[in-house]
Amino acid sequence: MESYLHQNFEVKPKGSSEEVLQRWRKLCSVVKNPKRRFRFTANLSKRVEAAAMRRTNHEKLRIAVLVSKAAIQFIQGVPPSEYTVPKEVKAAGFEICADELFSIVDGHDLRKLNYHGGVNGISEKLSTSISDGLTTDCNLLRRRQEIYGINKFAESKARSFWVFIWEALQDMTLMILGVCAVVSLIVGIAVEGWPKGAHDGLGIVASILLVVFVTATSDYRQSLQFRDLDKEKKKISIQVTRNGYRQKMSIYDLLPGDIVHLAIGDQVPADGLFVSGFSVLIDESSLTGESEPVMISTDNPFLLSGTKLQDGSCKMIVTTVGMRTQWGKLIATLSEGGDDETPLQVKLNGVATIIGKVGLFFSVVTFAVLVNGLLTRKWLEGTHWYWSGGEALELLEYFAVAVTIVVVAVPEGLPLAVTLSLAFAMKKMMGDKALVRHLAACETMGSATSICSDKTGTLTTNHMTVVKSCICMNVKEVRKSAESLSLCSEIPDSARKLLLQSIFNNTGAEVVINKGGKREILGTPTEIAILEFGLSLGGDFQAERQASKVVKVEPFNSVKKQMGVVLELPDGGIRAHCKGASEIVLAACDKVINSNGEVVPLDVALVNQLNVTIDQFAGEALRTLCLAYMELENGFSPDDPIPVAGYTCIGIVGIKDPVRPGVKESVATCRSAGITVRMVTGDNINTAKAIARECGILTDDGIAIEGPKFREKKLEELNELIPKIQVMARSSPLDKHMLVKHLKTTFNEVVAVTGDGTNDAPALHEADIGLAMGIAGTEVAKESADVIILDDNFSTIVTVAKWGRSVYINIQKFVQFQLTVNVVALIVNFSSACLTGNAPLTAVQLLWVNMIMDTLGALALATEPPTDELMKRPPVGRKGNFISNVMWRNILGQSFYQFVIIWSLQAKGKSLFGLEGPDSDLTLNTLIFNSFVFCQIFNEISSRDMEEIDVFKGILDNYVFVGVITCTVVFQFIIVEYLGTFANTTPLTFTQWVFSIGIGLLGMLAAAALKMIPV
Repeated sequence: MESYLHQNFEVKPKGSSEEVLQRWRKLCSVVKNPKRRFRFTANLSKRVEAAAMRRTNHEKLRIAVLVSKAAIQFIQGVPPSEYTVPKEVKAAGFEICADELFSIVDGHDLRKLNYHGGVNGISEKLSTSISDGLTTDCNLLRRRQEIYGINKFAESKARSFWVFIWEALQDMTLMILGVCAVVSLIVGIAVEGWPKGAHDGLGIVASILLVVFVTATSDYRQSLQFRDLDKEKKKISIQVTRNGYRQKMSIYDLLPGDIVHLAIGDQVPADGLFVSGFSVLIDESSLTGESEPVMISTDNPFLLSGTKLQDGSCKMIVTTVGMRTQWGKLIATLSEGGDDETPLQVKLNGVATIIGKVGLFFSVVTFAVLVNGLLTRKWLEGTHWYWSGGEALELLEYFAVAVTIVVVAVPEGLPLAVTLSLAFAMKKMMGDKALVRHLAACETMGSATSICSDKTGTLTTNHMTVVKSCICMNVKEVRKSAESLSLCSEIPDSARKLLLQSIFNNTGAEVVINKGGKREILGTPTEIAILEFGLSLGGDFQAERQASKVVKVEPFNSVKKQMGVVLELPDGGIRAHCKGASEIVLAACDKVINSNGEVVPLDVALVNQLNVTIDQFAGEALRTLCLAYMELENGFSPDDPIPVAGYTCIGIVGIKDPVRPGVKESVATCRSAGITVRMVTGDNINTAKAIARECGILTDDGIAIEGPKFREKKLEELNELIPKIQVMARSSPLDKHMLVKHLKTTFNEVVAVTGDGTNDAPALHEADIGLAMGIAGTEVAKESADVIILDDNFSTIVTVAKWGRSVYINIQKFVQFQLTVNVVALIVNFSSACLTGNAPLTAVQLLWVNMIMDTLGALALATEPPTDELMKRPPVGRKGNFISNVMWRNILGQSFYQFVIIWSLQAKGKSLFGLEGPDSDLTLNTLIFNSFVFCQIFNEISSRDMEEIDVFKGILDNYVFVGVITCTVVFQFIIVEYLGTFANTTPLTFTQWVFSIGIGLLGMLAAAALKMIPV
């Protein structure tokens, strides 16, 4: 079976080709209810539609750019066509309508933009301010919404409970049974009269309605859970200026006229126009499929919703929102395409198909044997040409039994149990600060063998402060404000001015006044720490920024590991500032400011002194940054690159970022679970090693290596080196990607990778499970990830691994339980039909058994919460068989026990209980039915753990399991004692009840004995 499944029902956790997804669908030949079975699979036709839309967008943009370039030549000579402001727009206080704004940005129409007065003209016509943004007057915002719309996208309407009822009724076998029930009602009433003749038909109808109601309720609850998770996935915040204050705001609250601040890695939240910024590169692939980045500037100011900032930072004015944008139309189609089906969903569809074919065969043979028995009896009696109503009903009952065998035999619930378990786990994981974006990640994480983790913010708290500095060759602690003031008095005035100029101008952060009138620093934790250091030295952020004019900015880049800015000074001079990884920036310096504030050549002795300082800071687990500057010649152009050498070192700062509480214990948990944790960081190797030792990642036999050395290694060296690598420092995104690829391909590991930056996207995409940081992570990183760690905490990653293992094990438990019921129900009814000419389990009884093993079984076993014991087992890895030898042992052993018991009851039951008279057959069949059901109830309890004998541990913690078992027992009692007329049962004696329960309990003991057999 495993080889057949591997060949035909194997998909990747992500990125499977359309051909593979189509192939397994075609092989699913025995499907009772396609609407339900394939509900949580990708809609491939909608994906084709979305791809076509991307191609159209790409062509439209290409033509628009060509037309706008051509139009530039005629802008001066050709008068623009007149634009008339619609009355309702003018009445609302605006001078431009939504359609005109859309045509300008979507058509990249520079001619129209210039006609309206450029970006400043558009802002005036939208009644907004480039510097202060929109005013937050409620009436004005409401009028703006009425004219321009809101920034929300069309969503598929939530399906009501009745839709799920209707879909559950689409089950082909239930429809056939419904027809049988109607015929049974008609024939029964005609032959036996009302109400006696209606009992069998009404029993089947009631069973069908019960199955439909329970199935629809379960499916409806799942849909609500997925809807809640979708809402969480769509929560995106952005920096906006309103009323003159910078603030974080949901992208869905944006309106035309809003001033939005974008940084590297952000998603453009609406169509808009570039106001100001530096080095802005836009990735439009999500909208157009074009991978080549587009440079945005005043010459090409058009920003499209859904595209992403690949580099740079800028300020934009929003022009078009929501469904008016191309992204809004595309996202509506993309959402209908759905998620890829998970590997387990596909694999269990394969299992259901195989067993379904076997069940169909047994069903046909059972029906043929039963009909043959009836025809043989009539032939011997000589009545084969004459059929009474009772015999017609008997034939109908045989057909209903055969159909019901298909109902029981086709385990439609297997793939749906995966979805149920994943939905349950994803909902619970939200409470544990992990947002699962793709279903497959939840189950794949359970197989993870390796985690490549960032250091900053994941293993550490990301609350950074400058605690040591080496300014003008003077090393000093600056933990307290008094120490900062002391440093300030010791630094020469000229050096202090250079330091503050460097800190406040060469930064991606800002010091703003928030709504409460208090000072607030917006930016990354590293930038915030350095700005706080500058403020503690008595610096004034706004005054420093206004004193110089920014000529060029190169934002921080994880490849270069530095950032730079070029300033035009008040006296007309040009100065460049550089900040970044200490050893890299120091290598670009040839001069240094000494303790007297003089610029002196950087000789070998001074270089060694500074390197010792860097190593000393790094050895104390401090993150080190070097600040440097250089004077440039007048005439520097923004198109010129910022120099890479010839700098003067101002100083080095040491930033403390403490290790998160609980990380050491989480790393130890991973080790005991067979998961290797590696630290991959851009920091100094000594800092990385110090933190790694503190976390328990770096051991005596492990290796710490720098990215540049790693990428120089040959393949043979890498194969020997990679298993020993525990720390990679000064790594680039390419190094991380290379490490992940080798671990996956060469060492066949299941790899989870954390990332937060834009450049981490390739590694996140390459990994089996991409984990993006929810706080520090950019939108680009989150889009590429499978799971978002909402609190950026490594301990949460371990929780995700635990839930992943729980999902995998829970589904295995359910499969073991359901296959046991399948096997026994098939063999019992088939063998009984062949040997005795009748089936002991009727259609109504089989429908009840099907509900126990399908919907109720999935609810009970697929929602077991994870235990700490799961993290003491080795990972499944990439090649583990889903239906393991342990499962086959339990399935076959339990099936054999149940079959022997049921067959013994059928053969010797009457003599054992002294059953005589006309009702003896009914009583025996009721006893068989009751014993069979209690065997399943106790087998369900035994299935809570496939290897441990103690299956009661923590049972009361799972209220769903206890509830399902309790309801099953209560309903079984009601069916046997009070619904005999409809369910073909008769009340049992106390002894017979004790016997039935004892048989089930004995099955539990048999399961415990089986677990002692090694496999």
